[in-house]
Amino acid sequence: MEKYTFSHVSEAKELIEKLLNRHEEGENIEASVQAILQSVRTDGDDFLIKQTRLFDCPNFEGSLQISQSEIQQGAALISPEELEMISTAAANIRQFHEAQKDNSWFNTRPDGTILGQKVSPVQRAGLYVPGGKGGNTPLISSLLMQAIPAQVAGVKDIAIVTPPREDGSINPHLLAAAYLLDITEVYRIGGPWAIGALAYGTNSIDPVNVITGPGNAYVTMAKKLVQGHVGIDMLAGPSEILVIGDEMTNANYVAADMLSQAEHDTLASAVYISTAPHKADEVMEHIEKMLKDLPRADIAKKSLKDWGAFITVPNLQVAVDIANALASEHVEILTKDPWSLVPAIENAGALFLGAWSAEPVGDYFAGPNHVLPTQGTAKFASALSVQTFCKKTSIIAASPNFIRTNAASIAGLARLEALEAHARSVEIRIQPNS
Repeated sequence: MEKYTFSHVSEAKELIEKLLNRHEEGENIEASVQAILQSVRTDGDDFLIKQTRLFDCPNFEGSLQISQSEIQQGAALISPEELEMISTAAANIRQFHEAQKDNSWFNTRPDGTILGQKVSPVQRAGLYVPGGKGGNTPLISSLLMQAIPAQVAGVKDIAIVTPPREDGSINPHLLAAAYLLDITEVYRIGGPWAIGALAYGTNSIDPVNVITGPGNAYVTMAKKLVQGHVGIDMLAGPSEILVIGDEMTNANYVAADMLSQAEHDTLASAVYISTAPHKADEVMEHIEKMLKDLPRADIAKKSLKDWGAFITVPNLQVAVDIANALASEHVEILTKDPWSLVPAIENAGALFLGAWSAEPVGDYFAGPNHVLPTQGTAKFASALSVQTFCKKTSIIAASPNFIRTNAASIAGLARLEALEAHARSVEIRIQPNS
């Protein structure tokens, strides 16, 4: 990891640009993903089965959809303790997202006109859940973080797609999570063809209105290409964490939290900004010790080498300025008074305040959503939420008095735009005997 000293955010411009523009090397994949999506549209289930045999399950046979009995059997395979963990996490996530619900509203004007907004859920949502190392590391939290907001929003039909294991089964922990949430529509497909199936539909899979969920570069490209035909949550990039510290910060905690993101993949980024110059050395010492027995040490080492940074700044204002420029997915504030910086942090996917708020607390259990904007998109984007699965419809019920009073202005504005029929559609209503 490189060490830097900056006295002003402008001095960090080159580093900020480097971190914001990290991406997978290799050829442009848009053309190949576009071809995959077209094959889904033309060949449907046959293409899905072909791709599943090629990438996940060589001897795939049977139905793409998981049966009810398989879901129930999967839930029965995991321990009561694991079921309780999933259930408690789900309850916390549900409680948080219940507070996000918007209500329809109406205002009545003195002239009798009623204006308002109707909030309603989309009819059908598709959730992509990565398989995780051939199904051996099931991303249960990804399922919970997508399905629960959709349910809170009131989505009637929820379809889950996730790649099968080599034997064609789905990890029982994922099935248990689906069972606990009473989700009955689960399909054993992954990759960009799964996104295509959700967007366009096949004989086995009905099309959806919104697609959510993380995935590799091919899955993300597929979401980008179907956006507009369906809604999506976001185009998520590699994971990232930024920790702001001072003299009081526990270096051991910082090291552990930086590694919690660095182990994701080699493109993950971990940055520590501190007003205490000696803290960087302390954190590095702890990182070196922790790496010795970390199962994913090779991944974490490369991540830290390529995309990690220790930054020393003269004061917390410079730290905040750099944090706002990076707009990181996860921002931890481990200073003496973390709450004092909250108003100043304008760009962050999620804020973690104080020594006890380790990033994994938010990833799994606290309740806020862990599907967060990355690579600077927190400057304009938000976490996946109940609103991701909702749409808002304006309601206009104009009164006769409103039209009589304002017809001339409405018609005048229409004629300024050379739209005569617009003007006449209002004026006809104020003509005698109309």
